[in-house]
Amino acid sequence: MNEIEQTKVFHISGMTCGHCKKAVESAIQSTQGVREVRVELEAGRATVTGHFTDAAIVASVEDSGYSAALADA
Repeated sequence: MNEIEQTKVFHISGMTCGHCKKAVESAIQSTQGVREVRVELEAGRATVTGHFTDAAIVASVEDSGYSAALADA
């Protein structure tokens, strides 16, 4: 895992309702090293803080049935 805590934004595709938002939040929160997650349904993005890899976040979201990609810096 990364040594320094980081905050990154991921684009999330496929969310259409509050249940979708909660499913994505839960999936990301259960990822090792995640300290905080904020999912915005309307914006289609998740802001994640902690010690994690981008690939781990993307995999967690995809395992929950949605798509994720790191937002451009």
